[in-house]
Amino acid sequence: MSRRSAALALIVLIAVVPVLPGVPAFWISLANYIGLAALVALGLVLLTGVGGMTSFGQAAFVGFGAYTTAVLTTALAWSPWLALPVALLVTALAALIIGLVTLRLSGHYLPLGTIAWGIAIYYVFGNMKTLGGYDGIPGIPALSIGPWSLLDQRVSYYLIWLIVLGAMVLTANLLDSRIGRAIRALRSGAQAAESFGVDTARTKLIAFVYAAVLAGLSGWLYAHVQRAVSPSSFGLNAGIEYLLMAVTGGVGNLIGAVIGAAVVTILKDQLQNLLPLLFRGTGNYETIVFGILLVALLQIARGGIWSLIEPYLPARARPAPDVLASATATEAASVPLAPVAAGSRQDTAPLLSADVIRKVFGGLVAVNDVSFDVRPGEIVGLIGPNGAGKSTTFNLLTGVTHLTAGGVRFAGEGVEGLPSRAVARRGIARTFQHVKLIPDMSVLDNVVLGSHIHGKAGVVSAMLRLDRAEEARLLGDAREQLKRVGMADAADKPAGSLALGQSRVVEIARALCLRPRLLMLDEPAAGLRHLEKQNLAELLRRLKAGGISILLVEHDMDFVMGLTDHIVVLDFGTKIAEGSPAEIQVDPAVLEAYLGGIE
Repeated sequence: MSRRSAALALIVLIAVVPVLPGVPAFWISLANYIGLAALVALGLVLLTGVGGMTSFGQAAFVGFGAYTTAVLTTALAWSPWLALPVALLVTALAALIIGLVTLRLSGHYLPLGTIAWGIAIYYVFGNMKTLGGYDGIPGIPALSIGPWSLLDQRVSYYLIWLIVLGAMVLTANLLDSRIGRAIRALRSGAQAAESFGVDTARTKLIAFVYAAVLAGLSGWLYAHVQRAVSPSSFGLNAGIEYLLMAVTGGVGNLIGAVIGAAVVTILKDQLQNLLPLLFRGTGNYETIVFGILLVALLQIARGGIWSLIEPYLPARARPAPDVLASATATEAASVPLAPVAAGSRQDTAPLLSADVIRKVFGGLVAVNDVSFDVRPGEIVGLIGPNGAGKSTTFNLLTGVTHLTAGGVRFAGEGVEGLPSRAVARRGIARTFQHVKLIPDMSVLDNVVLGSHIHGKAGVVSAMLRLDRAEEARLLGDAREQLKRVGMADAADKPAGSLALGQSRVVEIARALCLRPRLLMLDEPAAGLRHLEKQNLAELLRRLKAGGISILLVEHDMDFVMGLTDHIVVLDFGTKIAEGSPAEIQVDPAVLEAYLGGIE
């Protein structure tokens, strides 16, 4: 059975459940609550599983949606459908404000922050008299469509699950887009994503608000299905349960959200009836079972229940590349990206200038007043022993690390102090000393991340698939760059399956997607065999002929001497020599640094 057939079978099953003979009304009601929980878990899949931001506070956003519609429909007698956009807007604004503060945190501080505001909002709901205090708001009207009331659980079932399926489609579309790839890139850290133009702060906020809006939608539905709201449904315990659902089903997969919601909701219902009988007393004993379930899943299947099912399904087929887009990308790739300057090194103005740049970490001077130029149509090598400050210099030039003193100019414009995404937009692309690919994404999806700044489609366009022409163009360009570096056959492989040398070449392809004027390569030949190094050197020569200037850090001196036009040598953060390869090979200071002296 194909994945599409499996999805259709699931949709048919959902559609026929209420009309099956003998299905009790209680199970229909339970299915409704599964659907409501699945909406929240779906947002957590995007936020936590894909974006890597753990939140324990999603129940608070359910509360924002529920309380907004409760107040509007009871106190002001609004129609529930008229209250829907207001409920979503209030939830989105609350998420925007909370996100602007909370998403500045990282590591374990972020989930701790979500716990803090989750508890705070629970007490706000409980202590506001206009919201009914801890007693909540009763008498909320049921939903209706024209003359049809949705008070019947079997009727509301179809509305809930239609919304769940719609949310899954929209979320899948979002993930299969330029914005979705940017969200995926967050899990591997902001440094790499920022270096090819992703505004990571904005991307985090998009994921956070989107997940909150799904929770608010669930809250709106919950209020009109339950017909009463109170703070107890939106506390920290509920937030933990929603996160447990996402982890149980498979926090990185949309179907996992539904599986997790079903497993946890059904287990909770059954355990609440069974465990008090076993322990002969009342209490939240199901929490003990949930804790055991979570520990067992983390030991056996960290990808959740879906990871146990997925291997038995056929591989997902990627659509064939758009021929026109590929042709356009090929044509664009064959055109020089910048004019190659003629004349000697002294006759051409620098493309990149490092002007007495300095970086101090506490009492350590990592880069000590270093100056050098990279001119158009030139390959410059930055060499030195381990710990000489080469990678730190790269980070200073690309905005990853802020300068202590000095300046950096690119194409005549000062770029010091700019964030790395702004530096990338000016035409500087780079690779990293330690490869920064996203292992669970395909090679093609990793490479097309480099084209992020060349797309304009936003969240709404992605969700409605109005970005398909742009996507075809970006993917076509990515395939062309893979072809250029000799990795076209690996396009659909997981990036985590590549050898180190292959991963470095894929990083070069990703950098080329940015269409740079200057390509900065941090140890590109590390891990490559002799023939692969020869092929890489030939590729870099072709890129130089096509108008791209190159600055590279490398330890293989044969590779550097046979490729570069100019070399800068660092030792303990200080420039000790600069010149042509022939001059550098006989420079006494260089021989002293590398070999301990001429003797």
